[in-house]
Amino acid sequence: MSDQEKPLLIKRYASRRLYNTETSDYVTLEDIAGFIRDGREVQIIDLKSGDDLTRQYLLQIIAEHESRGENVLPVNVLNDLVRSYMVPGGGMMPQFLQSSFEMLRESQSKMMENMSAMNPMSQVPGFDALQAQQQAFLKAMTGGLSGGWSGPDKEEEKSEPKEDLDDIKKQLAELQQKLSKLN
Repeated sequence: MSDQEKPLLIKRYASRRLYNTETSDYVTLEDIAGFIRDGREVQIIDLKSGDDLTRQYLLQIIAEHESRGENVLPVNVLNDLVRSYMVPGGGMMPQFLQSSFEMLRESQSKMMENMSAMNPMSQVPGFDALQAQQQAFLKAMTGGLSGGWSGPDKEEEKSEPKEDLDDIKKQLAELQQKLSKLN
């Protein structure tokens, strides 16, 4: 099993500090959220008791993002989640959510494949730039469901110079001109 397939083991010490066993350093909740956005599974274990604390910490990460105004879950969904805890046996909510996220990930993957497969528009100059913009948009909108959420990473934002954006805008304008001539 490769490093990316097995969960990243994080140990919680009695002092409540979180320790990354791969890099041998302490991490924060934001670091853990970054690992998850990058597509890595994590497992958080209490060092003393051996208890799995992963669920607690993942819920804490979500709660912190929600409290900062980064609302991902609409109030009606949160209400439904609370209601599902009141149903004897836990109800069907966990299975429903898991299936829904799996379907969304599959749909996103199929849409990306369809965008690049044998599209007659792919012969039009500038189409690659348009396709790259669409993929970035889809990743930003649904990436959190497949490993990457909350838009581009800070490194991506820094590495994308303004000239690249200007080039993309220019290519898009050229594409729009060519498309208008075809009509």
